[in-house]
Amino acid sequence: MVSARSDGPVALKIMVAGGFGAGKTTLVGAVSEIRPLRTEARMTEQSLGVDDTAHVEDKSTTTVAMDFGRITLTRGLSVYLFGTPGQDRFWFMWDELARGALGAVVLADTRRLSDCFASVDFCEERELPFIVAVNCFDGVESHDPLVIRAALDLDAEVPLAMCDARDKESVKTTLITLVGHVLSGLSTAEQGVTS
Repeated sequence: MVSARSDGPVALKIMVAGGFGAGKTTLVGAVSEIRPLRTEARMTEQSLGVDDTAHVEDKSTTTVAMDFGRITLTRGLSVYLFGTPGQDRFWFMWDELARGALGAVVLADTRRLSDCFASVDFCEERELPFIVAVNCFDGVESHDPLVIRAALDLDAEVPLAMCDARDKESVKTTLITLVGHVLSGLSTAEQGVTS
């Protein structure tokens, strides 16, 4: 989404998707210049057997609507980040969160890589430009990006980035990668029109 008036500010909307516990809330919070809006609720006994907490045993809250953060790049140019809930029972909200988005960052956790398949499929089905950012958790075995790309069956043009969702500079680099990917796609599309 690019929103602008001739005399007003420009806002870009980016969706942050991924599986349960992949670090979406952390990513939005790490880079937001405002106190992020978080719609987290305490996990209850009702989520037992429903939410797979393998590898995130210490997780006690979960996003139930969205996360929201903002970054001002220059005077009059802002990026709005909308983080999705990760569990499939909240997927009905994804279309609304994606509406008008410039693109998406799909956050992946290599301990549970299959949890991001739904986010990748969502973006592909809607032709929403996206990148996959592998969240580098402490103490987790690192994997060759080519192996991760093959496991996710990513198209060659989809960027794969390594990211620390807790680190502001790492998150900024990830967002820059997404914007570059989107601009590259626009440039390619324009070349196809003029050929």
